[in-house]
Amino acid sequence: MDLGEMQQRAVEIHDLYDELNRRERRVWRRDEFLVGFMGDVGDLAKLIMAEEGARQVPGGRAALEHELADCLWSVLILAYLYDVDLARAFWRTMKELEESISAQLADPGELT
Repeated sequence: MDLGEMQQRAVEIHDLYDELNRRERRVWRRDEFLVGFMGDVGDLAKLIMAEEGARQVPGGRAALEHELADCLWSVLILAYLYDVDLARAFWRTMKELEESISAQLADPGELT
């Protein structure tokens, strides 16, 4: 599954959430998806700490996989809601990072 297919599936789930939220309360604003993402990142941090043996968290590996997928879903939805071409932004950013890191590696005096 490529990134476009993943984003399409994420939007389908987003639309289901909107339908459910219309029935139960109200549809989330764009900024509320960021707050939800922040909560997911906090949950992910706890699970990573558990993987490293620093804390006890129920769920094990399955919970870690679930939370990583939740975080990816949030990123895909935020990109969709803010009309960001995530694939293009990813490749551009990776190119910029590669150039920056390669330049630093080529000139050991630049490393700090």
